[in-house]
Amino acid sequence: MKKTLVTMAIVGLASTSAFAANTAACVGCHGANFEKAALGKSKIVKDMTKENIVAALKGYKDGSYGGAMKGVMKGQVAALSDADMDAIATQITAK
Repeated sequence: MKKTLVTMAIVGLASTSAFAANTAACVGCHGANFEKAALGKSKIVKDMTKENIVAALKGYKDGSYGGAMKGVMKGQVAALSDADMDAIATQITAK
């Protein structure tokens, strides 16, 4: 029963908006305010400009950016559209 409720909650949250689901995935590694170096290796995202965040996300998606985090992030951004990436960057820089 508990497993079913947790699954339903996750599906419900994910269906409220793609943006909410995308930022939830980010917060897991980068922190609630994007203040953490993910896995101790990434840049601090909150210190980046919107343009740099969008460029990084696009670079992760096409494989041209990322160094040590490239493999992890490529899967995270694979389904994001350019509009999703822009919305995420806007949210991060608005904090």
